[in-house]
Amino acid sequence: MSKRLCEIFKSPRRDEMYLYVDRARGLTDVPEALLERFGKPVSVTVMMLSEDKTLARAKAGDVLAAIETQGFYLQMPPAREAYMLDSYKAPTEARY
Repeated sequence: MSKRLCEIFKSPRRDEMYLYVDRARGLTDVPEALLERFGKPVSVTVMMLSEDKTLARAKAGDVLAAIETQGFYLQMPPAREAYMLDSYKAPTEARY
């Protein structure tokens, strides 16, 4: 079973978007283009991540594999349900 000390960063531009990286390497393996879209990373926590760890929206094994192969794991925000999208639409005209 593999373990890795990871640091997790949140995006200041998109709610619920996170970057997982190896704590020792930091953000050095994250492509510059991704960092530009992500915004200035804000450190959220440091944790020992192992394959049996339970994460809210990702499989720990997938996160560890991505960090091993590409140096980071990008967790995207969850898809919005269709009924929730209506709350984000601005009314075009007032009706009373």
